Order: sequence, then C-alpha cells, then structure tokens
Amino acid sequence: QVQLVESGGGLVQAGGSLRLSCAASGRTVSTYTMGWFRQAPGTEREFVAAISRNSIGDITYYADSVKGRFTSSRDSAKNTVYLQMNSLKPEDTAVYYCAARRTGDPRGGDYDYWGQGTQVTVSS
Repeated sequence: QVQLVESGGGLVQAGGSLRLSCAASGRTVSTYTMGWFRQAPGTEREFVAAISRNSIGDITYYADSVKGRFTSSRDSAKNTVYLQMNSLKPEDTAVYYCAARRTGDPRGGDYDYWGQGTQVTVSS
C-alpha cells in the first residue's frame, strides 16, 4: 500500500505561484508514475501532469492547459513529488490530487493510489 499526502495548496492571486508537495509512505515510489489531477466544482477530474521513470531517467507529461506554467519533479530521497505552479490563472482553481501507479498510461485516470487532495484557489 502507498499512502499519499498532498500539501502546499492555498489562496493566491492571478499571476502568482504555488508549489504542491506529495509525500508518499508505505513504499518507495521512485520508480512509480506519479500523477497530478484536479477537479473544480461541477466538473470532472482532469489530468494535469505526471512524472514517470524509464531506463534513462524521468519523463514528464503535461496537459496543454498547464504546459509551460507547471513543472512536475520528484525527490527520490524524500519519497516526494512536487508540482510547481507558476503564472496561475483563476481557471486553475480546483482541488489538486496526487496519485501513484506502477504501470499504465500516465495521463489515464485509473491510478492505483490517491491522496486526499489540496485546495488551490486563484483570485482574479
């Protein structure tokens, strides 16, 4: 079992930045694909970003809506992944979830483990 705990959410003005953290416990997730998803009220959960590992190193994936603004990274020593969010927009307001999977599509929603979510609110 993998437990995931997100932190770092909050209220920020448009154009500002936040860094979300996702601390994993129970197992080492250095070789897992770690994803970030978000869900705004009245909408379906959507893919935001992911980081996976192959024989060369980490590969990152981003939704078109956040490409160039968000960066996913991991610190294997801390068993933690991060989502650096810059140039935030009001439409980025949502609950952000961290997720983990051993195999499968990084952009798919069928991850094995999920965190409880952290609220990000961007004011205009």
